[in-house]
Amino acid sequence: MNISIFGLGYVGCVSLGCLAKNGHKVIGVDISTIKVGQINSGKATIIEKDIDIIIAEEFSKGHISATTDNNSAVAGTDISIVAVGTPNTEKGHLNLQYIFNVAERIGEALQTKNSFHIIAIRSTIMPGTCDKFADTVERVSGKTRNTDFAIVDNPEFLREGTAVQDYFNPPLTLIGSDHSKSAEIVADLYRNLPAEIIITTLKVAEIMKYVNNTYHALKISFANEVGNICSELDIDSHEVMDIFCRDKQLNISSYYFKPGFAYGGSCLPKDLRGFQTLAHDLYVKVPVIDSIDETNEIQIQRAVKIIFRYWNKKLGFLGLSFKAGTDDLRNSPAVAVIESLLGKGCDIRIYDKNINLSMLTGTNKEYIDSRIPHLSTLLTSDPNEIINDSNVIVINTKEPEFFNLVKDIQDKIIIDFVRLDESLLSKSNYSGINW
Repeated sequence: MNISIFGLGYVGCVSLGCLAKNGHKVIGVDISTIKVGQINSGKATIIEKDIDIIIAEEFSKGHISATTDNNSAVAGTDISIVAVGTPNTEKGHLNLQYIFNVAERIGEALQTKNSFHIIAIRSTIMPGTCDKFADTVERVSGKTRNTDFAIVDNPEFLREGTAVQDYFNPPLTLIGSDHSKSAEIVADLYRNLPAEIIITTLKVAEIMKYVNNTYHALKISFANEVGNICSELDIDSHEVMDIFCRDKQLNISSYYFKPGFAYGGSCLPKDLRGFQTLAHDLYVKVPVIDSIDETNEIQIQRAVKIIFRYWNKKLGFLGLSFKAGTDDLRNSPAVAVIESLLGKGCDIRIYDKNINLSMLTGTNKEYIDSRIPHLSTLLTSDPNEIINDSNVIVINTKEPEFFNLVKDIQDKIIIDFVRLDESLLSKSNYSGINW
């Protein structure tokens, strides 16, 4: 099938590569000439395990291309997938500007297209957005919904760092639409994946990402509260939670039930705040949901307090992104901790192999520029420089290389926020955030 994907960020780039690997011909569409140029050179637009290999292979086969021309992309494809960002506004609502910009661009392209077109939205959106998107397409194109085009909501459940694996091994595939034939056609894109395909209404599909991510955010904060209590009682919090997670009967996932550092990234904080705002707009009280980000902030301040015991020492940070295997700095708890410590006059150096300042673009660049504008003076590309020149080593992400760097250190303090390896717990110069 011929598919166009609007937006070449995390979701768009992964979808581009994986759909092509499954035998489809895919064209990426983006306003960024840099991203379009990367795809047309066989290069991924993001740092994500395996996607660079997939993009290169599928580009060489002629299955992948990219363009800034909306009209040609829509004219030459049967399905357009929308994968642009939906960040929060200052008041917590979703900024749907990019979504509706795409609706207008697709509407303009449909003016001269005679065949039926399917639009599948993968971006995280509020209930009712698909209807507004369709209204915009109808207004701009002059075409009729469910006669000339149809809208499908197809939310993604990809975790940064394991997005390719998640794409090919999803927990389920969710499709919402009021046009059954289009829903079945989109479902055909995923028939070869080992997961149940659920077809439902638009609004059910639209709200599921918020329900899922709000619950995931809750699990992380819950585990951290347990971990902090256990730490004060000299109890191994990971042993407690490992036993807790053995109860599989109630369908508990063990992925997030690990005490440690605060959550971050672009999904959990954004979707939690969006869900809170949705409840507020509906005059529904949600005290548990409202307290989740407070607990997360407490975990960040706990980290600052632990490190600040050594304020007069040279601090070396291993990892800056919000978790291993990604270059995403948005809402990274490590960024928040470092920003706070810099304000207190601490001497800091940072190593993260995934962070290339020259490659930072869009919201990622805006975020770091507003938080640590002089980041380039703190970063080093040599991990041994961090180890040799620092008195205190702070481990922020679970990169495999970090264990070999710190396992034999005896004369420096090691502070671990991610439970890097169980063998480190016996070291006298080692401590965790809540174990």
